[in-house]
Amino acid sequence: QILGKAYAVLSDAEQRAVYDEQGRVDEDGEALRGERDWQEYWRLLFKKITVKDIEDFEKSYKDSEEELADIKAAYVDFEGDMDRIMESVLCVDYTDEPRIRKIIEKAIDSGEVPSYKGFVKESKQKMLARKRRVEKEAREAEKTKDELGLGGEDDLKALIQSRNKDRKKEMDDFLAQLEAKYGNNAKKGGKKTAAKKGK
Repeated sequence: QILGKAYAVLSDAEQRAVYDEQGRVDEDGEALRGERDWQEYWRLLFKKITVKDIEDFEKSYKDSEEELADIKAAYVDFEGDMDRIMESVLCVDYTDEPRIRKIIEKAIDSGEVPSYKGFVKESKQKMLARKRRVEKEAREAEKTKDELGLGGEDDLKALIQSRNKDRKKEMDDFLAQLEAKYGNNAKKGGKKTAAKKGK
C-alpha cells in the first residue's frame, strides 16, 4: 500500500509538482483515498508469473553471458566454496556441478579469476556430502509436493499459503507457551508482592 501510494503521487503530474515544490502530499487527494483495488492495479502493471515463464527464463539464462558473470562473481565472493556457489547461482542443481566446475576452471586458466585453495583442493568427501545433501532435499521436496497435491500453475501460491498456515500455527503455539510460562508467573508474583506489603 505504501509503494502504491508513492507510485500514485509520483505518477500524477499535479501531485508530483506539489511534492517537488513543497515536499508535501495531498492526503485527501483521490490517489491516496485507498479506494483502489491495489492487487488489480499492480496486476495491470506486472503480468502474472507462470511456471512456463520460469522455465523459459531458465532456458535463456543457462550458458548465457549473464550466467557466466554470475558464476565468476559467486566464485570470487565465496572464495571457491562450491557449496555456497551452487546455492547462489540461479537455476542450477547438482547435475550442473560438472558444467559449473569447467566454467570456473577455464576462468582460472585464463587468469580471469584467482585460484582458491577451497576450490582447487576440495576433497571428494565434501563433494559427495554435497551431492547426498541435495539429493535428500530433492526427495523431500518431491514428497512435500505429493503431500500437498501440487501439480499445476498455482503450485507456488499453494505452497506459500500452506507455509503461511504452518507459520501461523507455530506462532500461535509459541505465544501460547509464553502465556503459559510467564502469564501465571506474573499473577503469582503479584500475590507475593501484595502479601509482603500486608505484613
